[in-house]
Amino acid sequence: MTKTLSITMLLFISCALSIVAALSQGAIAIDFHDVIGSLIPALANGPIDPIITQIVTELRLPRILLALLSGAGLAIAGATLQQVTRNPLADPFLFGISAGASFGAVIVLTTLTNLAILWLPIGAFVGGLLSVAMVLFIAGRSSYQQIERMLLAGVASSFMFSAATSAILYQSDPQAAASILFWTLGSFSQAQWDQLLWPTLVISLSIIVFFAYSRQVLAISGGDENATTLGVSVSKVRLLMLVLSSLICAVIVANAGGIAFVGLLIPHVVRLTLGQRMLNNYFIIALLGATFMILVDLAARTLIPNQEVPLGIITSAIGSIFFLFILKQRRQY
Repeated sequence: MTKTLSITMLLFISCALSIVAALSQGAIAIDFHDVIGSLIPALANGPIDPIITQIVTELRLPRILLALLSGAGLAIAGATLQQVTRNPLADPFLFGISAGASFGAVIVLTTLTNLAILWLPIGAFVGGLLSVAMVLFIAGRSSYQQIERMLLAGVASSFMFSAATSAILYQSDPQAAASILFWTLGSFSQAQWDQLLWPTLVISLSIIVFFAYSRQVLAISGGDENATTLGVSVSKVRLLMLVLSSLICAVIVANAGGIAFVGLLIPHVVRLTLGQRMLNNYFIIALLGATFMILVDLAARTLIPNQEVPLGIITSAIGSIFFLFILKQRRQY
């Protein structure tokens, strides 16, 4: 217990430091004291430039909070999917959920131009659920076959929805297609205070439900038969976890576009460094995911001067290398 508490506190401090670093760094470097003074005027050493305050509070802070929510949500969704499917390669991206959500969002963006803001989360959620339905249908009813086929069905679903999204973009207006393409690669640049309400509510409530079902999820990770013996309704819990993962992906895709491999990477980092048991500690998973996503967003803003790199490029580069590493590790056993 002491070790877990120490790790949690260390990650909490790391997350706080990453937030401060992200607030300070960017196209314009801001002194630490000015950052604190902008956030808490009572602690300011002197008058703060209004432009500095606006950059900190109106531009950087909303996108950092969205990055925090997205990282925590995707990490917990990935950890849960890996446990309920008992497949360490499962995550919302490889399950096709992210691709389905992106497909639904692109449909809304290209057909409901004037109402896109209202219908975007709904379109993304419907697309994510459609992908989940396809995966469950292809996987079949047999528990053993379902576990073995589910990931392959997810990969096939991901390719299919990605192809459909590309086809829509190809037929769209070139200028609109360029902006939508950047959005599908992931970016927090559009984050605003008035758009944080729904992501905060949806991701927070979903995480609470994940916490509430953590024991059932842990039982399923030990095998369907053992979980059934303990009184767990395996099919219902697994379906609920898939739906919640789709909901998290939908709200993230609607606000930040597609962000790949976070749900695969973070649970494996926890598993390899802290052990399999820590995979069920959602506080640690959420803090590590949030810290990682904040740092990735910081890198996206600072790697190339006066230009922002899409988040999906960075996370895909890191995640694909990690994915190959996992495959090699599995091959050795």
